[in-house]
Amino acid sequence: MKRGITDSANSAPERKAQKRPVPLLGGLAIFFTVTLVTLGYALFSDRIIGGYMLPKYLIGLFIAGGLIMVGGYLDDKHNLKPSRQIVWPILACLAVIASGVGIAYITNPFGGVLNLDRISIKIFTINNIPYYFTLFADLFAFVWLMGMTYTTKFLDGLDGLVAGITTIGSLVLFFLSLDKVVAQPETALLAIILAGAMAGFLFFNFHPAKIFLGEGGSLFAGFMLGVLSIISGAKIATALLIMGIPILDVLWVIIRRTFFEKKSPFGTADKKHFHFRLLDAGLSHRQAVLLLYFISVLFGLSALFTAGRQKLIALLILTAIMIIAGLAVVLAYRRRSKPADNIN
Repeated sequence: MKRGITDSANSAPERKAQKRPVPLLGGLAIFFTVTLVTLGYALFSDRIIGGYMLPKYLIGLFIAGGLIMVGGYLDDKHNLKPSRQIVWPILACLAVIASGVGIAYITNPFGGVLNLDRISIKIFTINNIPYYFTLFADLFAFVWLMGMTYTTKFLDGLDGLVAGITTIGSLVLFFLSLDKVVAQPETALLAIILAGAMAGFLFFNFHPAKIFLGEGGSLFAGFMLGVLSIISGAKIATALLIMGIPILDVLWVIIRRTFFEKKSPFGTADKKHFHFRLLDAGLSHRQAVLLLYFISVLFGLSALFTAGRQKLIALLILTAIMIIAGLAVVLAYRRRSKPADNIN
């Protein structure tokens, strides 16, 4: 039987915090807002196209976002199997890479760069613009975008969590793009458009949520952050800091499911993510979300005021914090789970 476009406690009850049906497809509102505002700037001003922001990037971004929305709608409506869900993010990543968005090099925090564009194959030419398949650059970009896309998908377990952290991440990329060293006002404008769309949605999505992102929205959030971090000069370390906690959580999920539980890392969602463990440890829904906001802001600020080796040190500190926090949460959960001693 087909599902309605709502989420309820009867749908994957092990992950649901709400007790009433809540509309999905909030991601469609965000996608159309970002697309229409960006298109308006592109058609009626010169503020978004130029510098690092080429017209073909926006075309690829619109096509990719549309593919994510189609796949998200189908999944929210028909509860697709993971093997069918993943097709749409893959197509979206390929679409944006085909438009020319890629990672040509990675900055070495100890000095120098690692070039990824040494092997390029010309595929075709449109309007005298050649399009290449750049082996390592495109493969790295694909892995990065898929990772970021699924990071926010797995993170979408508590009301307002994905929308809030995406807002924070977009604002950090906005200020970073305005930095004198980066100097990309076009990228900054796209980042603030995303931040505005997410912040507006957050008003209705914060606990208790009146509407959810849905599959498409949760995927689109991470996808956009991934694309923005590439266009803004391959600021991979910055994005890693902004999304550090959920990225480390996703890495643990992949390791746990693959090597310990012997199942697909992209399979049915469970309640073993870090944000759910915070609830198990005794935090309220809002407290858990606000704590993760605070951590994201803290490391987002560190991304703005550090460079090179300093960002590497910040990443190591973040990893240590994640490990310590994880252990603390596990200990707190075990204490809460212990049965009270019998009093005779």
